[in-house]
This record gives sequence, C-alpha cells and structure tokens, in this order.
Amino acid sequence: MKKILLSAVTLTAILGSTNVVSANDGINILDDVKVSGQIRPRYEYADKDNTLDAGQALTSRIKLNASSNIFGVDGLKANVGLIGVYDFGWTSDNGFGQVPQTNDKIVDPSAAMISNLEATYTINKTTLHAGRGQVNLDNQRFIGTVGWRQLERSYDTLYVADNSITGLNLLAAWVYGFEGVTGTTTNDTNSVLLHASYKAMDALTVTTYAYMLASIHDTYGVAATGKFNAGAKFNYRAEVAMQSDATMEIHGAEAKASAMYMNFDFGANISGILAGVNYEFLSGASGNDTAFSTPLATGHKFNGWADEFLATPTGGLIDINARVGYKASGFGKVLAVFHKFDADTGTNTDLGSEIDALYTNKIPGLNNVTGLFKAAYFMAGEAGSGHAADNAKVWAQVDYKF
Repeated sequence: MKKILLSAVTLTAILGSTNVVSANDGINILDDVKVSGQIRPRYEYADKDNTLDAGQALTSRIKLNASSNIFGVDGLKANVGLIGVYDFGWTSDNGFGQVPQTNDKIVDPSAAMISNLEATYTINKTTLHAGRGQVNLDNQRFIGTVGWRQLERSYDTLYVADNSITGLNLLAAWVYGFEGVTGTTTNDTNSVLLHASYKAMDALTVTTYAYMLASIHDTYGVAATGKFNAGAKFNYRAEVAMQSDATMEIHGAEAKASAMYMNFDFGANISGILAGVNYEFLSGASGNDTAFSTPLATGHKFNGWADEFLATPTGGLIDINARVGYKASGFGKVLAVFHKFDADTGTNTDLGSEIDALYTNKIPGLNNVTGLFKAAYFMAGEAGSGHAADNAKVWAQVDYKF
C-alpha cells in the first residue's frame, strides 16, 4: 500500500508543477494538462485439480495518467502514468510469492510501477516516440500489454509511426525493455517491431509484420481482416505467420526457430445475436522444428480464459472453438465459448476442452462504471498430454474510469 500512496503523491507533485514557466520568456513548460484514471477492484478464484489448495485474490488496480503539451511547441507532448495493485492482505491465498507454494497461483502481485514516462513529437502525420508506454498491435496475438492482469505491461521503446498515406499505417519500433504482469523488469531486450497495415475498404485490411525478438525468434506474417453487411454484420480474419532464427541478439546469444502459425475466424452479429467460429494452429516441435511461441502476447485473449495454454505445448496446439452470445444497449453482453484442444505432433494429442462464459454491462446510475462476471472451466486432456488436470476459474469485477 505504501508503494501505491507514494505513486499517487508523485503524480500529484507532477500536476502541481503545471503553473511553472521559464525564467523570463513566459513559455509554459506544461500546458493543456489532461488527467485520467482507473479503479478496478476484482475477485478471482482459481482451483486446479492438483495437490495445491484453491487460490483466491481480492485486488484493486489504480491507474493515474497525466498528459500535456510541453514547452509551447506544437505537436510536442509528454505523458506520465502510474499503476498500483493492492491485494488487501490476501497474499497467502493466491499462491503468488508463497515459499513453499500451497495455493494455485493468481498472477496479480501487490506492486506499483511507472506505467508511462514518454514524449512524442508529431509533425503532419508522422509521430516520433521515446520512453515507456503501452504497445498493443493488431489483436495482441504477438505484441500486447496483457491488460486483463492487474499490473498491465508497459514497453520501453523508440518508435516512428506514420499515416501520411490515406489508409496506410506504418510503425517501426525498437524495444529496449518492459515491465509488468509479474512485477519483474526486463531492461535488456534489443528487439525490433515492424508493422504495416493498409485499409483498402471496410471489407479488406491487409496487415504485414516482422517481430524480431532478440535471442528468441523472428516472426513474419500477413493477415487479411474486414467487416461487411449482408443482411447482418459479418467480420473475418485470415492470418498466416512463420518463425525463424532470431536476427537480433542479446550479448551474442543466438536462438534457432522454425515454426508455423495460422488463424482463421468468422463472426456474425444478427440483430444483437453473436456467433462465430475460429481455428488457430500453432505448430509443435518435431525434428529441427520448434514449437510456435508468443512470449509477448496478451495470452489471456486466446486459447481459453483458464490460461491453460499461455505457453505453447511442446507438441503445438490446435484450438477449434465456437462462440455464441447476445449484445444490446441496456442489456450488456453475454457470451459463451467452447474450445477443443489438440496437439499438432506427438502421441498424446488430446489436450482437453474448455467452456468459457462472460456477462458484462454498465452499472445503472453510475457513470463510467462497468461490472463483469466471468468463468472458465478447462476439462483435462488425456494422461501424458501435460494437461491432464481440470482447471476452474471465476472472476467478479467492477471497472471505474475517469
């Protein structure tokens, strides 16, 4: 709690400096300050069929952010943000940091960190960025902040982004560190992210990318996405990617990789009735091939909310899933998803199945407050698969943004 209070005091001190001007020329150091924040209390229950007791965690995320023009220069802005997670003294019940571990782990440590400390300069439609901030690319399958977890990840980057050509968005970034999720800091990454997308029309956006993660692997891919109306609202995604040996290195450490990825998704919204099917393929290790991996993804969004497959199994993963739900103003959104998991290679290929359910809605009478209830139940695969234990999780959450 002391870390969170210290973070709040620090931000208050920053805001208190908004009236400071330079000696005689009257140029504002900070101008047009905008403040935003979030308070997100959440209860999580995790119970895996193992020798550990169930894990429980009652945590609250507190985020404060202040952005401002600086030095009176058009297009030059600064952004400072703080994030803190308080666990209300339940550290003994979530398995995190227990020695020895007696409870199933819930990865929401009580911690505080600087989430944003960045400067941007925009001229015409080109932006230069330096410092710490959030980076979420596409659907976050490869690069994301893991915003579902209370201690959201931040990236330390230098990047240039450009959208001078209508419909075309370009990004080139060097990532030199990141922090968050588990409370640990990585200060030496030396990774390069290249990303380009072109929206030809609502029905077709083509995206290409090269994510060169130092001493891990290179990922090259292309995706086609779009939405269209044909008596109902439809959307789709078709994506293929490959992984190869790492181009970038950390301290001369080389890494070999050879893997494939595919993702095909089709969804529909028929007067608020939601339906969709998805096929995702992450190749497994075999011979000189390695398992396809996504170490900087927002993994919770994929392969079931029980987080059984945050790391790709050695034999790879085939996830065939279907979803159905309903969404309407005032009612909110209800969604159910069924997953069937199998391995790409190996002898024990049945990796189990999962049922997920969610309901979320704005809380009546409270501005900017959203409630959420979510549950996941993973049903074990065959013995020897590495996923032969049932896994249940439940969440209840309130989210207030200001």
